[in-house]
Amino acid sequence: MTSNTPLPPCSILLLAGGRGQRMGGQDKGLLEWRGEPLIAHLHRKTRELSDDLIISCNRNLEKYAPYADQLVHDDEGDFPGPLAGIRAGLKAARHAHLLVLPCDVPGIDAALLRSMRETACQQPGKPLMLRHGDHWEPLLCVIPVVLLADFERAWSDGERSPGRIMRNLGATALQCPENDPRLANLNTPQLLSTHNTVAD
Repeated sequence: MTSNTPLPPCSILLLAGGRGQRMGGQDKGLLEWRGEPLIAHLHRKTRELSDDLIISCNRNLEKYAPYADQLVHDDEGDFPGPLAGIRAGLKAARHAHLLVLPCDVPGIDAALLRSMRETACQQPGKPLMLRHGDHWEPLLCVIPVVLLADFERAWSDGERSPGRIMRNLGATALQCPENDPRLANLNTPQLLSTHNTVAD
């Protein structure tokens, strides 16, 4: 696909439903970075890419609602992990693919988001995950919604690792440079306050 080729529509899931342990229990998506909540940065990067922007959140729903077309939450209490949010997103998605991003990667850019969608289209029926070096990024992925049953089966079997599920389903890797600044997780107070290398 060339950069001018229209891509099929996709749903987008922003993960903001975690416990925020590294942030002292604060709701990470609402923490400010460069004068705005993290969720606002991700919203701006993704809004024009989809008419089905979903946020997975388990608290402060009224604060997240303006940034989403749909809100979803975990079907079990006590913050069971990102796989619960992904399952909820797959169930709610209105399009054939679900692009998943965590709320703490404000450095993601349009070129990488397009590459994710293009690569996913070239591997129909397979999930896609970003990789940098030897490290998979399971929360930066594109999942065909048709795989929901496989995710549900794995969950019922006790699996809680989205990366393991996707690798078992033959995931495609989209390779990024090692230490790619676009993938920087601002998931501690120190990173949030000192990270100045990501271009917004």
